[in-house]
Amino acid sequence: MTDHLRSSWIGAVACGWTVACGLAVAPAWADTTMSAPLSQSDSRPSATAGEFITVNGVRRPTGHSADTAALLSHALGFSSYAAGGVSALPVLNGMADDRVATFVDGMRIASACPNHMNPAMSYIDPDSVESAVATAGITSVSEGGDSTGGTVSVERRDPQFARAGKSLVTGRMRGDYRSNGGGSGASGSVTVANDLLSLRYTGSYSHASDYRAGGDGPRVRSTSYLSFNHAVTLGVHKDNHLLALTVGQQDIPYEGFPNQYMDMTNNRSTFVNGKYKGDFDWGTLEARGFWQRVDHVMDMMSDKGGHTASTGMPMNTDARTAGYAIKATIPLGLKHELGLGSSFDHNGLNDWWPPLVGSMMMGPNTYHNVNDGHRDRLGHYIEWKAQWLPRLSTELGMRSDLVMMNTGPVSPYSWTGMMSMADAMAAQRFNASSRGRTDTNFDVTALVRWHPLDSLMIEGGYARKTRSPNLYERYAWGRGAMASSMIGWFGDGNGYVGNLNLTPEIANTASMTMTWHDPRDQAWLVKIQPYYTYTHNYINVMRIGALSNGLSQLQFVNHNAQSYGINGSAFARLWRSDAFGTGEVHANLNWVRGEDLVTHSGLYHQMPTNGTIALHETYGNWTGRVEVTLVKAKDTVDWLRHEPRTPGYALLGLGGSYRWRNLTLDASIDNVLDQKYYLPLGGLSLGDYKATGVLGPLPGLGRSYNLSLTATF
Repeated sequence: MTDHLRSSWIGAVACGWTVACGLAVAPAWADTTMSAPLSQSDSRPSATAGEFITVNGVRRPTGHSADTAALLSHALGFSSYAAGGVSALPVLNGMADDRVATFVDGMRIASACPNHMNPAMSYIDPDSVESAVATAGITSVSEGGDSTGGTVSVERRDPQFARAGKSLVTGRMRGDYRSNGGGSGASGSVTVANDLLSLRYTGSYSHASDYRAGGDGPRVRSTSYLSFNHAVTLGVHKDNHLLALTVGQQDIPYEGFPNQYMDMTNNRSTFVNGKYKGDFDWGTLEARGFWQRVDHVMDMMSDKGGHTASTGMPMNTDARTAGYAIKATIPLGLKHELGLGSSFDHNGLNDWWPPLVGSMMMGPNTYHNVNDGHRDRLGHYIEWKAQWLPRLSTELGMRSDLVMMNTGPVSPYSWTGMMSMADAMAAQRFNASSRGRTDTNFDVTALVRWHPLDSLMIEGGYARKTRSPNLYERYAWGRGAMASSMIGWFGDGNGYVGNLNLTPEIANTASMTMTWHDPRDQAWLVKIQPYYTYTHNYINVMRIGALSNGLSQLQFVNHNAQSYGINGSAFARLWRSDAFGTGEVHANLNWVRGEDLVTHSGLYHQMPTNGTIALHETYGNWTGRVEVTLVKAKDTVDWLRHEPRTPGYALLGLGGSYRWRNLTLDASIDNVLDQKYYLPLGGLSLGDYKATGVLGPLPGLGRSYNLSLTATF
């Protein structure tokens, strides 16, 4: 079936090669926003369509990664957990995964997997993204609750319409090749529209085999993947109103996870997403409604010894997500604005592990990990923005979220077998417990923006953010070593056990952002963002047992914790002339430190000090870059989880592109010197451990030559 899907897809899309890393980046101070959703145009797209997206208000190249999370790689305070090839988990100021409210086209999507192999951004391919925003720490209450680290919002392109009396047919195709791992991808879209209706199809294909580590290193097992995405969007535009309905499906026949015991052997998602935007005399209204079904299967791929009747471990998950979000913005005179909103998310989950034929440990019955579990969240907010003086404004918001959770009775592989005794006893205790939980959460955001000089902007504030536990943190009940090892999205090889007595996290964050820039020529910018967060009831772990490989069995518990750090970015134009084009230097720096105030251990997966320095050159239709990535050694670790220390490293990247009419050819080299290094947030290389018996950190990508082509019409 995989070969059939691949051949039919390539034939349908018929894509050329993709833009891997368009390198002419807009200055970091630019505030280029996406086109207005209600605008009409009968013009053909420029050659840059599909090559750039808006990231935190700045036009940036889409790059050549198949993982949408990579689009945010230069956002302040952003990093990501290494996972599967299209499934990295977001981190903002050291807060990761569920602590980050992640929206894809307005949908709040929870991972439907005990290993979080299908995070929200894995459901949209990078080419379908028009804008991506990562807001760390202090976020407006309108940007979602039930989170403590910040908000990531990824939006598809709005429908495109023709001018009155005109018609429009437009589209683009792109494809790419990456030498390391033999990665390839293709994507395309086509839009047919008049001034009232718009119909768009988008699709993508991405594939890679296992990549090779740097330093002429070995193949890194369990890093292959294959992914298909399809979506159809119908848009209706009338006067000041826009209605868009998107129906889509994603298929991932397989995706290796080098830092997990399991791999994803199938993931199918089907979704419907509706969006309405309207302008009225009293203000603006935006309403969204969505539904998603996910059928998810895990097992061990061949390099971990799976795919036979007597090996592996089949694990199935079905999830259903449905919800709505309504936002109203009401001007109150010339200087004040009121925002009101309501949202509801339902997440239903069934997680069961079929018996393994002939296994005494994994049989003879089905293991019910989460049986008819659900997590429902109802939220409301009010937000007041005021422009007191031309250079002074404030924002004050309050939000409440009601989180309701429950699950049905569970069962182990066997109620009587000696190998299942720990799980059988745990299941009896779990089933006898009261499992329903309701959390009443409350958030506050207060911000002040002051522009004392034309060249200086200061923004500071405070936020109280609350997050309730996810379904697995509360309801993962298994106490056996094997069962608990199947729970955990941290890539650390430890086993995890849930806790019915967990209470919500409450994070108190103070932050300031200072921006100096050239107000006349916009030739330079410096931005500095210090922050501090104290979290009550931070969901961390305590050790309750040992595993045979020397790692630990851990249970989720509430501790107090703190984290603090500083983010910075800078930009300067070095030259601009007809003879030499335009040269710019870009730099960013991120530093974070987190501590559990009970165990005095470092918080898990805190990125060490890191930054980039890049030189960009644009000359006519040519662009080019030289970029150096610098990462300090990771010395502060979570000793309770056996987090590995990793040495520091520096990576050199080169690239260039040429645009001719509606074609863009791009070539780049990642890790030019083929540096050997280990990913600080990569966890343990469990795929290699299965084959070699050596347990160590996950190696990073070696040298890769990338070639791509984009065509628009």
